[in-house]
Amino acid sequence: MPPRTPIPLITVNPAKKPWEQEKPLHNRWHPDIPAVAEVKEGDLFTVETVDWTGGQIKDDDNSDDVKFVDLSQVHYLSGPIKVTDKDGVPAKPGDILVVELSNLYPLAGDEWGFTGIFDRDNGGGFLTDHFPAAAKAVWYFDGVYAYSRHVPGVRFPGLIHPGLIGTAPSAELLNIWNTREKSLVDGGEKATTLCSVLQTRPLACLPNATGACLGTVKPGTANWTKIAGEGARTVPGRENGGNCDIKNLSRGCKVYFPVFIEGANLSMGDMHFSQGDGEVSFCGAIEMSGKLEMTCQIIRGGMDQYLTPMGPTKLHVNPIFEIGPLEPRFSEWLVFEGISVDETGKQHYLDVSVAYKRAVLNCIDYLSKFGYSKEQIYMLLSCCPCEGRVSGIVDVPNAVATLALPLAIFDMDIRPKKIGGPKVVSRLDVPKSTYDGSLPRFVNPAAALQ
Repeated sequence: MPPRTPIPLITVNPAKKPWEQEKPLHNRWHPDIPAVAEVKEGDLFTVETVDWTGGQIKDDDNSDDVKFVDLSQVHYLSGPIKVTDKDGVPAKPGDILVVELSNLYPLAGDEWGFTGIFDRDNGGGFLTDHFPAAAKAVWYFDGVYAYSRHVPGVRFPGLIHPGLIGTAPSAELLNIWNTREKSLVDGGEKATTLCSVLQTRPLACLPNATGACLGTVKPGTANWTKIAGEGARTVPGRENGGNCDIKNLSRGCKVYFPVFIEGANLSMGDMHFSQGDGEVSFCGAIEMSGKLEMTCQIIRGGMDQYLTPMGPTKLHVNPIFEIGPLEPRFSEWLVFEGISVDETGKQHYLDVSVAYKRAVLNCIDYLSKFGYSKEQIYMLLSCCPCEGRVSGIVDVPNAVATLALPLAIFDMDIRPKKIGGPKVVSRLDVPKSTYDGSLPRFVNPAAALQ
């Protein structure tokens, strides 16, 4: 078979707002958001995406845009895409949609990205109790490599992936999501391992019409009001896939998504040039606009055959995926450990969150001895190809988590030395928020109509 030219299915212009695109984007999950495109299984096609904030973050040396980012709007997704078989019969509930990512790359003409630390007043992140103020690092792409003026002395290859990709929920599944997440919020359940993060971050992001963008559904209509009031926020990963931030969903991988509605309605966005395991600063990957090249296949009745429900209904399933053949290769690593004892010395029982937090903090403290600010390292660990592991989960009372850092990404040897101590190099720092009240806010006109 001769090579195929991909079909340009969805294109975007990063200079335009998400709702101004030729095929308007959406930022909620709902079965009634209409498909904006259609493909047949086996078609090779491309989809372009804007960055997850819809252009709110700029390539500059000021982090006020990160401090005041409007999180009611995110994430902006390209799609939905209706998928049919070669005879034009749509994917059906109970099928599996196989999505193969043939290639991924930055959007032409927009080859840059950003990493951020969210301010405590805007939700914070994994280490808000240590890093309460907003900060930002801008990265540029040189082929497969990323580098930054804000985190000098490092250069690493990216493993480009969509942080968010998934199928649309059915009305029944949407109701399950909203009910269980509201129950969590109403019950005030505490994830005690996250310490003071609890004072800044909600337990769940419930449906909210503010900031909603619903593709081709017109603001001000009864249908828009209904969908905006019911639509699930895109913040967490769920049974449909969604915002799982799995860095291995890269070139050559296959993802097996459950299908919940006719046509599957596949959507995607939140493209990352690179990400460390855990994406610890929350806005932590190298966020960018991008382009995906892919094909789809349908496995009829695949959910019953291959996906075992882990819940009270057949809808409680999750995607599975194959890792692609292309990844950065490193041979030397420095590995940091953490256990289930927090910074105050309090013992926790087999708590992996506390253990991973301690591993990250240990790495940040170590690298700061070489001249980097702790904010620089926090963001670097969010976006460089570091590897996080749950290394032990059976030996009471301490879970053990590890963070492995590739040595080759640095322009100096960071290993401990018998003589001389750490080599301290003066480094430029990342921009931190100095808001003076003049920053224009990013307005979604759809919300203003409500």
